[in-house]
Amino acid sequence: MEPETLLTGLFIFLARICDVSLGTVRTIITVQGRSVAAFFLAIFEILIWIAVVSTVVQQVRDQPVLALFYAFGFATGNLLGIALERRIALGHIVLRVFTRRAGAEIARRLRAEGQPVTLFRGEGMQGPIDELYIACRRRDLPRWLEAISREDPEAFWVTDMPRDICRFPRPGPAERGGWRAVFRRK
Repeated sequence: MEPETLLTGLFIFLARICDVSLGTVRTIITVQGRSVAAFFLAIFEILIWIAVVSTVVQQVRDQPVLALFYAFGFATGNLLGIALERRIALGHIVLRVFTRRAGAEIARRLRAEGQPVTLFRGEGMQGPIDELYIACRRRDLPRWLEAISREDPEAFWVTDMPRDICRFPRPGPAERGGWRAVFRRK
């Protein structure tokens, strides 16, 4: 393979990763109803796509290996886009927790940390259970799951993605980590 073909292939591969990742994130935030952000992501996505497609269409007949770079860039972009969206964790999530023994304790712990929780008592297959209904930010989900598993390692939980939420209750202040810690107020 000639160096020029390899460089063109790497450009196609990397550009496809970018535009498909943007497309994946754009699709997910469109479903969440974030139309303004989706609008601007779509502009960048299509500009990159046009650059890639025009390069491939002009050269694929002479260098068919570019189609492989295109395909691998597309597939990698899907994986990266999903991982990126999970990392950003935009939006809200509904967490439902089912426990046989620690419903009140879990609710008390989460409420003490500022997270609203609704507790339902019910009857499960093996007797009484508590169901906790928690609407929270997606980025807070790992924190709440950790707190839940400390209280009841056998708790069963399910998440749902709400399309719309009105009057979302904000949890109390949380310890910030990662890049958000740079902007920590004193």
